[in-house]
Amino acid sequence: MTESPVTRVVLADHELPAEFRTGHVEVRRITLAPGLVAGPHVHNGPVFGVVVSGSVDFQVGDGPRVRLGVGDVFHEPGDERIEAFDATDEGVEFLGWFLLPSGVEAVLTPLA
Repeated sequence: MTESPVTRVVLADHELPAEFRTGHVEVRRITLAPGLVAGPHVHNGPVFGVVVSGSVDFQVGDGPRVRLGVGDVFHEPGDERIEAFDATDEGVEFLGWFLLPSGVEAVLTPLA
């Protein structure tokens, strides 16, 4: 038996709220300088991402704080507190997919 030349692995699988209507998806390449502390914040829609270089300390709400490195994926639920998305001493670059209703722009709201 020969091995398939294609491998598919699910890296993340997240349910979206039933009432959420995705009208468009914005994909961004975002770079955070070494040591940048983004601070607590919320997004107005879910964000999915993958780290392409460097690393970041990441925490959603009261969940565990984890260090994400190259190839790691993450999900920031819309309207839920993101406690930490802090670049390490090497900085971080990631691709983020912002799911949004039609006619709505992505908004990041800093929290105290």
